Amino acid sequence: MKLGFFTMPMHPPGRNLTQTLKEDREAVILADRLGYCDALIGEHVTDVCESIPSCLTFIASVAPETRQIVLGSGTVNLPNNHPVQVAATVAMVDHLLEGRFVLGIGPGGLRSDMEALGNLDRDRNAMFVEAIDQILALWAGDAPYRLKGRFWDVSTERTLIREAGQGVMIKPYQQPHPPIVVTVVAPYSKGLVAAARRGWTPISANFLQPKWAATHWPMYQQGCALGGRSARTSDWRVCKSIFVADDEAVAQRYAKSAGGPYGFYFWNLLTKRLFSAGNADAFKHDPAMPDAAVTVDYILEHLVIAGTASSVAEQILAFRDTVGDFGTLLYCGHDWADPALARRSMDLMAQKVMPEVNRAIG
Repeated sequence: MKLGFFTMPMHPPGRNLTQTLKEDREAVILADRLGYCDALIGEHVTDVCESIPSCLTFIASVAPETRQIVLGSGTVNLPNNHPVQVAATVAMVDHLLEGRFVLGIGPGGLRSDMEALGNLDRDRNAMFVEAIDQILALWAGDAPYRLKGRFWDVSTERTLIREAGQGVMIKPYQQPHPPIVVTVVAPYSKGLVAAARRGWTPISANFLQPKWAATHWPMYQQGCALGGRSARTSDWRVCKSIFVADDEAVAQRYAKSAGGPYGFYFWNLLTKRLFSAGNADAFKHDPAMPDAAVTVDYILEHLVIAGTASSVAEQILAFRDTVGDFGTLLYCGHDWADPALARRSMDLMAQKVMPEVNRAIG
């Protein structure tokens, strides 16, 4: 099992943006130095807590300060962007990283972004599909393109000056394009079947109960079969909220307290992501539970792994027993309420926990 990193990020309102951006960058650079295999960064435009409005810009900022880690968008929310701009920026970032890049895409989940950018009431799934189809067509095709869609038309026919470079799109470093990943947040996801059929690989979200994350593998297998290829567990990334400390009491206080950074993270998700949309089922171990029973304390008890290195390793192995075999465990980044403890957790995760997990897996 490989170890990766994922961050939305999520910071308490009122924290200084300059400082949190420094911490977000430091977390990725630290992950690189500790040997994490990849780091995926989220983006949200209208949120002071989820405070990276462009994951591609953020990735470009850390590219020269990392050496081996693969950096990825987690995700570019396609309905909120013009396909031409995404195609060009992704191609540039792929070159800046010389191929150390994966393209995470999605329809977006923050409702205030949807409203501000004018697509709250539009068919965002249709926009998502059209956008990625046009992006792939731009990378595969040649000017002047002539793409006609329901939401976007793309052409440089009237302005093309090929010999001067005008009207011609740049192409990615990786050919035919960077690997594409999608985040899966629903049990028994039919969208995952469609994604796998197209050759894309999944990230299972960290706020799913393990029994629901386990439903993703058979859906991925089904999609791969429809696409004429074999499903590989090595391609499956699973995200998890984890905290490791040298002292058990410290770990429990930091990660299992409703007033701590992990408690804030899940309170925030409950408040504006799921209850506002009328869907708390992913948090429940039993769909028959009333929504009112899905409290922050309940979530912290069931969805956060915390403890000393040996305890966390045991909990990860138990989690894997439920979910099934997967290739990469994504350590979910949380606010650095205590920077020293946050750094130490990432260090212990790489140096102590994962070696113990992989010895047990054999």
